[in-house]
Amino acid sequence: MSRIQETFARLQAAGRKALIPFVTAGFPYADLTPELLHGMVAAGADVIELGVPFSDPSADGAVIQKAGERALALGIGLADVLQMVRRFRQSDTQTPIVLMGYANPVERYDQRHGADAFIRDAAAAGVDGVLIVDYPPEECADFAAKLRAHGMDLIFLLAPTSTDERIAQVARVASGYVYYVSLKGVTGAGSLDTSAVEAMLPRIRAQVTIPVGVGFGIRDAATAREIARVADAVVIGSRLISLIDPLPREAVVPAAAAFLRDIRAALDDVSSAARAA
Repeated sequence: MSRIQETFARLQAAGRKALIPFVTAGFPYADLTPELLHGMVAAGADVIELGVPFSDPSADGAVIQKAGERALALGIGLADVLQMVRRFRQSDTQTPIVLMGYANPVERYDQRHGADAFIRDAAAAGVDGVLIVDYPPEECADFAAKLRAHGMDLIFLLAPTSTDERIAQVARVASGYVYYVSLKGVTGAGSLDTSAVEAMLPRIRAQVTIPVGVGFGIRDAATAREIARVADAVVIGSRLISLIDPLPREAVVPAAAAFLRDIRAALDDVSSAARAA
């Protein structure tokens, strides 16, 4: 059982929902990421999605694009991201880390370091899962099997436009959890329609047996609370990135932690209400 699977099993046994924040590696300061990860865990994060900077992030809106551009300008590449995970793992061996990004950096890494070098080095660094936005499920069976052999999960996105056939394809290869994109569009775009999310999740769960996290459009404790009523996990990225973007170095971790504590409290309110019902 992977660390992600263990985490969700523990949370489900306790009747709790997972909080999954997203941050871009190397943003807003190149050397701050491991400290920021620890601060988010202390504030209640259960799993962390760590964005791998890329120059053409097709699924991301302006906020995360800007964060990636700043990290790239600071020289942050995939090898640096793996080193950040290694540093985090020196004092946290429990919290799952998911690398979220695009095919180009992964394939370039293998070109430079040898076939399957990314899988080998990610596992050695302490990565627990991989979400590659532009890897289609029908072409990922071998990749998923190699990740699982190294104790890592392959996570996929589903969207409001996903067909039953597409959901079934994802169900065959995904592990850890699936990430339901609640909006038609890029990260940070539009307003969240919780009723539409609630209507879609039974279709997903009819074929997907692993936990379902929901992200895109979750901006505050109120929207997180509504999503937590129907999802297994809440993913929040753009709002967190916007919050820490303008801050001086010493203010980043405290601000991120304070924000996530509010989200954590909202999720726990939902859990408490469900247990009391």
